[in-house]
Amino acid sequence: MEENRVPYFVAKRGGEIVIVPSLGHLYTVAAGESRGSRYPAFDFKWVPRYAVERGAERIRKWIGAITRLAENADVFIDACDYDIEGSVIGYNILKFACNGRERHAKRMKYSTLTKEELEHSYTNPLPHLDFAFIESGRTRHEVDWLYGINLSRALTSAAKNHSGKYATISAGRVQGPTLKFVVTREKAIKSFVPTPYWDIRATIKVNEQTFEALYEKERIETRREADAIVRECREKNGVVEKIDTRVFQEPPPLPFDLGSLQAEAYRLFRFAPKRTSAIAQHLYLDALISYPRTSSQKLPPSIDYKRILRGLSGITEYRILTAALLAKTELRPVEGSKEDAAHPAIYPTGKLPTRYLDSSKKRIWDLVIHRFMAAFAESSIRKRVRVSIAVDGHRFQLIGVQIMKRGWMRFYEPYVKMQEHLLPDTREGDDVIINRVILDSRFTNPPPHYNPISLLKKMERAEIGTKATRADIIQTIYDRKYIRNESITPTDLGFEVLDTLEKHCPTVVSIKLTRELEQEMENIRLNQDRREEVLARTIEILRPILERLKENEEVIGEQLSQAIHKSRIEERALGACPVCKTGKLVIVYSRKTGKRFVGCTNYFRGTCNTSSPLPQKGSIRLLSKPCTVCGWPVVQVRLGKKNWKLCTNVNHSEKLGEATN
Repeated sequence: MEENRVPYFVAKRGGEIVIVPSLGHLYTVAAGESRGSRYPAFDFKWVPRYAVERGAERIRKWIGAITRLAENADVFIDACDYDIEGSVIGYNILKFACNGRERHAKRMKYSTLTKEELEHSYTNPLPHLDFAFIESGRTRHEVDWLYGINLSRALTSAAKNHSGKYATISAGRVQGPTLKFVVTREKAIKSFVPTPYWDIRATIKVNEQTFEALYEKERIETRREADAIVRECREKNGVVEKIDTRVFQEPPPLPFDLGSLQAEAYRLFRFAPKRTSAIAQHLYLDALISYPRTSSQKLPPSIDYKRILRGLSGITEYRILTAALLAKTELRPVEGSKEDAAHPAIYPTGKLPTRYLDSSKKRIWDLVIHRFMAAFAESSIRKRVRVSIAVDGHRFQLIGVQIMKRGWMRFYEPYVKMQEHLLPDTREGDDVIINRVILDSRFTNPPPHYNPISLLKKMERAEIGTKATRADIIQTIYDRKYIRNESITPTDLGFEVLDTLEKHCPTVVSIKLTRELEQEMENIRLNQDRREEVLARTIEILRPILERLKENEEVIGEQLSQAIHKSRIEERALGACPVCKTGKLVIVYSRKTGKRFVGCTNYFRGTCNTSSPLPQKGSIRLLSKPCTVCGWPVVQVRLGKKNWKLCTNVNHSEKLGEATN
């Protein structure tokens, strides 16, 4: 049914039940009396999103429909997702759209959208809303608004007042420390001085088979020492001095929480964290997996392991594996230490798809299923053999690995690699023929750049952000053009924004402060702190910071304006021209038509007329790796929720598949 084009559902169960979807957050935090770009702005209120956000006009109809449908209701039940965000959504609707019914409503609690669990949750609701969750969630939104609106206004105003041109420059309590991670790593990479070292290996012959053995000392610091070892070992034979055999067990991987699912999807499929989260949400809405935004590594018996496995056995490819688990006398999953107050670890519901799953959804669903089954399997058993070979007072080592028992690996295929390296049968005292002794010159490597997952993991270890927001924060600093590429590097703008914050308000990029604020949110959830006190402390922290930003507005504006200008030039550059080799490919906008295309800078010198068309809609971002076919730059085109890779070569211009970022 519809109310002013807003869909709703009516059911009969001991009376008439009206169900209205919430459409996410219908209300948001906005400035109270302070308008425009003035700061500091400490006065705020919760308002309908359509009042302050462009493109949110349909929210007006949604709220109106809920208000009209609620007029004659005598019982209210909040059935939003059972987490902090869902609790805030339901609370605001009940308070503002339903005429203050938040204190009288009941609360459904569930982790899957299966018919059975929803019916049980409806029949046995919690007697009232989860107010501790709500207070924690409201406070987080309000604290983030206080930081975000004030810092963003300060930086944006400084740049605009200096250059006369508007450009959004945002900062926030989690954005700042996250950007600092990237910039700090980039500085470490750029300042890294490689040092030489040498390693030695030998090709040896044992039982008519050739193997490669490594010298016992992994790194040799001087060329003199390395040359001496090679000289002393050359044209010598060896003897098996010692054989060390160790059998060890490897337990199954832990059940997925959101972070580990995102990490595994990136490792296997190169899915960006935000993409994995979105796919998992779709699978949850299709009742195929449990609620994904969880930090739990626990699979409680209440989810009914056997029922899930029986359900999955309806698919041929899982039937043999589920049968093996169902034949066990006891099903006991491996579990980690992390718990979540709202939900268990991510698991398949046992329900089968009722509609087509695209390849991305199928991959994530299959991954969750295999991880779930692996949790109930036995440990794998491996044998590691280390053979120590003595050569004229020096030692080389052969290392072999053999899988004795596959255990959980059988259930986690094809997502685990079962690599074996078998050694020949040898005994201590056996002679070994040394064919060659090889010296390799190497250099130490700088620390690696972050990628989206390693940055997310860094945020998780530093305890900043939440399981639900970390991927969004990373995407935000991409969108603000503070960072670029899958192998993340900061842009000039990213460097300058962080430099500005560190010079004039170092507290904002303090990991310690951000972590303390996260703990305050958790304390509110545990009823150990009060929302009003946290907000008051936040304002006291922000007040001197904003005063200092205002005092230094002219210097900050000049610094940021220059960075914005360089960033815009940088954004349009695509790299060296593969045709003339001396010019650069850039994104050019035609003065006559306004259309964009790729052109060589040597065109203006009359020496190269290389050009190529581009899509006219969507944002474009250069990717780090050129086309493997022609060597031209590859760009990511993002249009709404869709994004894809595109080679810029007019003779090879084609979609290369979905982009990962």
